[in-house]
Amino acid sequence: MKVGIPKEVFAGERRVATTPQTAKRLQKLGFEVLVESGAGTAASFSDDLYTAADCKIVAGPEALWAEADIVLKVREPMDHPELGKHEAELLREGQVLISFIWPAQNKELVEKLAARKGTVLAMDAVPRISRAQKCDALSSMANIAGYRAVVEAAQHFGSFFTGQFTAAGKVPPAKVLVIGAGVAGLAAIGAARGLGAIVRAFDTRPAVKEQVESMGADYLTLEFEEDGTGAGGYAKVMTEAFMDAERALFEEQAKEVDIIVTTALIPGKPSPYLITEQALINMREGSVVVDLAAERGGNCRQVVADEVTVKHGVTLIGYTDLPSRMANVASNLYGNNLYHLLDDMGGAEGFKVDEDDDVVRGALILNKGELRWPPPKIEPSPQAKPKPAEAKPEAPKPAALAPTPKASSPKSSKKGHGHGGGGQAKGNPLWLVLGGLALIGVGWGGGEDFLDHFTVFILACFIGWQVIWNVSPALHTPLMSVTNAISGIIIIGGMLQIGGELSDPAVILGALAILVATINVAGGFLVTQRMLKMFQK
Repeated sequence: MKVGIPKEVFAGERRVATTPQTAKRLQKLGFEVLVESGAGTAASFSDDLYTAADCKIVAGPEALWAEADIVLKVREPMDHPELGKHEAELLREGQVLISFIWPAQNKELVEKLAARKGTVLAMDAVPRISRAQKCDALSSMANIAGYRAVVEAAQHFGSFFTGQFTAAGKVPPAKVLVIGAGVAGLAAIGAARGLGAIVRAFDTRPAVKEQVESMGADYLTLEFEEDGTGAGGYAKVMTEAFMDAERALFEEQAKEVDIIVTTALIPGKPSPYLITEQALINMREGSVVVDLAAERGGNCRQVVADEVTVKHGVTLIGYTDLPSRMANVASNLYGNNLYHLLDDMGGAEGFKVDEDDDVVRGALILNKGELRWPPPKIEPSPQAKPKPAEAKPEAPKPAALAPTPKASSPKSSKKGHGHGGGGQAKGNPLWLVLGGLALIGVGWGGGEDFLDHFTVFILACFIGWQVIWNVSPALHTPLMSVTNAISGIIIIGGMLQIGGELSDPAVILGALAILVATINVAGGFLVTQRMLKMFQK
């Protein structure tokens, strides 16, 4: 099968659907890659690079669409200025088109494509499920847009992001407010924090609070009983009362922050109105607002799409081509998304539009001209479904929480009546009795000092337990290195105890302490050495 990569015709679009790097990956799937001459030039991919990657260069869009079995694009089909007709007219019956489509906003385009009886998959309709993350072009492009938004804000902001202490004076760090903590918002938080700014963030979904705080930003909250979590991980439309509370919060924050980045979008809906004119008035002159939702009406109604304007002394940035401004990396990421989708569809040899595949079904708009959008809702996985026992009135919660769930198993029931049975082994106190008798035996011949040593031993065990288990598991490896010092103290203490008779319990315990501590010291140094090697070039 042949995959065709046409040159994008949208004004200012510099991305390309496949780069020389991703073309190599498509070829490994068995596809022959055709590239329209000049398709990758704006993204710094010359025709020579495609030729070196064993791609075939085709002169003109008509020849490319006529030869390709599958056409991969970035932007949706539109009027072609050179041909004088719509790109949809180049789609032939049975041909496959994969690109951004935005079917909810482009119903007329869907009708044109349906009339051509082609098969169309929309990269913007890929479902947001775990298995589809590698195909999620919206997240790939949103990540770039969030990062680039902060870069654009830095260009128009007349001060440092990080604080400065110099002989000439002190400069405070910039304060950034990010509205919306999706992929774009988190990328903006990361970029602003990386530049040294103080970052605050807000989202209608309480579930993202932990993600925001893990990136070093402060999470703003509203005392309002409403959750903005929608289907597929997106935000949902909130009540007007909640929106009023949001706008009031942002008006207050505007008095303190220098930069606001808004990323709030709801699929198939106009952008929510969040930044009022009063908020702009409250901001200091020289402040910046970057609105990533400008293409859908904007979170700030004063922002003009694709332009930079100034209102009340505040610079308003409404660029809608932020991923295209990083065309090289954006093209690579988008090409990888397409590669994974084609790989899931069987590659060149086994290519199939499988409507039983949740990922393909979610992205499928037309199948040989027949409308398949919107797709049916994806049911949650069996693990995510509520347990039937919890839903039935006759199954009370105490029974579900009982500590003996194996009672229904005949084997488990039999073992439960014995002293050493499998399911009851952990609750059997026999080992505690034996341990207690052993300690009494040791204490009987331990002499007058045994009680003192035993008390120190118990206290040391308790303190050691608290030190180790109250530390996050992620820090256990460096903690092992630090405990070398404690192990050294144990070795010294053990050495002081082994000067007596070999039959003395204190001597035996001291020797055991030296052995265990020596193993810990040796292991700690080995772990430390491995950690240091990880940071060596």
